[in-house]
Amino acid sequence: MAYIRQENKVCKDKGQVDYMEEYFVVEEAGQGEIVEKKSRFIAHALPVQNEKEALDYIEAIKKEYWDARHNCYAFVIGRNNEVQRFSDDGEPQGTAGKPILEVLLNGNIHNTLIVVTRYFGGTLLGTGGLVRAYGLSAKAGLNHSKVMYVCAGVGFQLTCDYNNIGKIKYIMSQMNITAEEEYGADVILKIKMKKSNFENFKSQIVDVTSGKALFGAIKDIAYKEKIEK
Repeated sequence: MAYIRQENKVCKDKGQVDYMEEYFVVEEAGQGEIVEKKSRFIAHALPVQNEKEALDYIEAIKKEYWDARHNCYAFVIGRNNEVQRFSDDGEPQGTAGKPILEVLLNGNIHNTLIVVTRYFGGTLLGTGGLVRAYGLSAKAGLNHSKVMYVCAGVGFQLTCDYNNIGKIKYIMSQMNITAEEEYGADVILKIKMKKSNFENFKSQIVDVTSGKALFGAIKDIAYKEKIEK
């Protein structure tokens, strides 16, 4: 899974300009596992919105895996990852929590907690082996969760007649755009899409409908898109 970091301009009301960074979040929790020299590493990746929520999840996982030797974790919270915490939970310093944290930071993943539970298999892995195992475990947890790409987007309503809906839906399918649809005297499409694609989309719609399709108020939003693994 490749993660990126970029910045897009987002135009605000009253002529203000802000910058929205592209980043990733865990939308739905997932669990992954690896085995390294008979040691089991079970990773849970979970979405979190504040530190209390993260700590509550950690305590719940520790209770569930009470017989495990270690429950190591890292989490990041905030638009700029203002809150960063990690714990080695008894592993040699720097061999568990920090590698998990680096997976989150290097992947530009926000508002996410990863807890890696280790059941010792009887063979010491050494410092390098532990760093590798905890890093791979964290990635396994992410790979089994639902990860969303977040970037600058726009939301709006598009109103058209029945003669033009087929043309519009064809353009939407070509650009991988979906919408909520309402059918009455006219067709109303409630659309959310990437801001970077909007002008191209609008130009095509105006062209194929001869300007008959009406665009409602356009609002800046955080657009989310599922990452395919």
